[in-house]
Amino acid sequence: MVAVFNKDLLSWYLIALKLNEVVVAGISNHESPSSRRSTESQEQQLQSIVQNQQLQPPDSLQIEVQDEDISINVEEAPKSPGNDEWVISIRDKLNQARKEHVAGPWEKLCIYRMPHYLRDGEDKAFIPQTVALGPYHHGRRRLRHMDHHKWRALHHILKRKKQDICTYIEAVKELEEKARACYEGTISLSSNEFVEMMVLDGCFILEVFRGAVRGFMNLGYSRNDPIFAMRGSMHSIQRDMIMIENQIPLFILDRLYGIQSCEPDQNADVAKLALRFFDPLMPTDEPLTLTEKNKLESSLVTSTFDPLADLGGLHCLDVFRRSLLRVGPKPPPKVWMKKWSHVSRVAVKRRQQLIHCVTELKEAGVKFERRKTDRFWDIKFKNGILSIPRLLIHDGTGSLFLNLIAFEQCHVDCTNDITSYVIFMDNLINFPADVSHLHYRGIIEHWLGNDAEVCDLFNRLCQEVVFDINDSYLSDLSEQINRYYDRRWNTWRASLTHKYFNNPWATISFIAAFLLLVLTFAQTFYTVYSYYRPMS
Repeated sequence: MVAVFNKDLLSWYLIALKLNEVVVAGISNHESPSSRRSTESQEQQLQSIVQNQQLQPPDSLQIEVQDEDISINVEEAPKSPGNDEWVISIRDKLNQARKEHVAGPWEKLCIYRMPHYLRDGEDKAFIPQTVALGPYHHGRRRLRHMDHHKWRALHHILKRKKQDICTYIEAVKELEEKARACYEGTISLSSNEFVEMMVLDGCFILEVFRGAVRGFMNLGYSRNDPIFAMRGSMHSIQRDMIMIENQIPLFILDRLYGIQSCEPDQNADVAKLALRFFDPLMPTDEPLTLTEKNKLESSLVTSTFDPLADLGGLHCLDVFRRSLLRVGPKPPPKVWMKKWSHVSRVAVKRRQQLIHCVTELKEAGVKFERRKTDRFWDIKFKNGILSIPRLLIHDGTGSLFLNLIAFEQCHVDCTNDITSYVIFMDNLINFPADVSHLHYRGIIEHWLGNDAEVCDLFNRLCQEVVFDINDSYLSDLSEQINRYYDRRWNTWRASLTHKYFNNPWATISFIAAFLLLVLTFAQTFYTVYSYYRPMS
């Protein structure tokens, strides 16, 4: 007696018994036509049973037919979800994730793609327009014309240094795995293609750095060279080389520079060349006297940061950012914030984050003045005076700030100082009149069409930025400004000043009216006094 509790197994068991009868009838002595027809009808019945029930033989059912014997092994195994196609696909994805997790050295990641939430602006701000460096835009059709000039630069270097290309290839080959780990995502280039790209792009960058500092003619290039000359094309290359998606790891440039100079330990030289090359992109060009420089240095009590030190696996954009900050602003820790409730913290955040615009602060009595410093982020507020360093805005400022913000948003070991500054300026500038007043005070100098374009620039930069005000070095300053704004006496005093002391004639008229009022009051007083107490 056979007990089968699985419906599918029971069906296959009955089919196997039927099949046994067919086999026994088929091997009988010389089948008659009637028995052959009976066998065919039995086979058709078996096919109809299988088709109607849409049965699939389980893995645990084994049917063996040997001559006249049929062996049926029926074992009901536990049904595993891993046999399902959907579950199998999930397991494949998990295995792929495991491989990526094991192979992904995240600690070396430093060259990122522009975050999707910052891509709403113009593509020219983060996509190179002249030259592609690195794997992200490698092989882009409209940038291929620069490959010819890259090979020209490499040829000039090898000819000038009397070196062989194999030296460069072998040196970069040793750093290939480390260089790949610096880029976000998987690089589809083969090993040979990746090494060739690193050597070609790296040598091109070094040649551009040298030419901008020492002169391209001194390097053997013609004064009419279409690329290697300080013309419009070089300025376009300059902007492309500062983009976050267009970077080469600094250790690759250091290795190539060491081969060219025969001094492999001079790691800071490339950073020095980079800073001199990107100097025209600085957002401030404040000229300082020697006395002002000494006073500025003495006011900075923190230790000086050296942007030319060994930067590991970072790149030119990071070197430029560090040179902008130099002595990085560090907000004091706020331990008392932990004692408050969550609702209180949110309220404090709002007060610190929402800085009123220039027009509203003027009405509250806040005055604006230009601060004498070459550190554009060094903003001060004292006694109702907001001192802001001079900011130079040109056509490339928007792209520069966008790529700096993107790097701060992506890199885990990076502060948000540039982002804090840009958001602070965005809060100050809501209308073209705000830009006009800052320009009048010498704080903003721009080469754009009008003040409205400057206003739109800051509004676009900060539209989708993810930002925590507690990490901002300007949070305390913002709180001070808001407290000053909330005092009504400051608003009344500012209103009086704007209405009656906005120009010399208004001031004279106010003083004359005040004196007339005093004299009238005195005359009235003495008239009434003499009436009640007449002189004897």
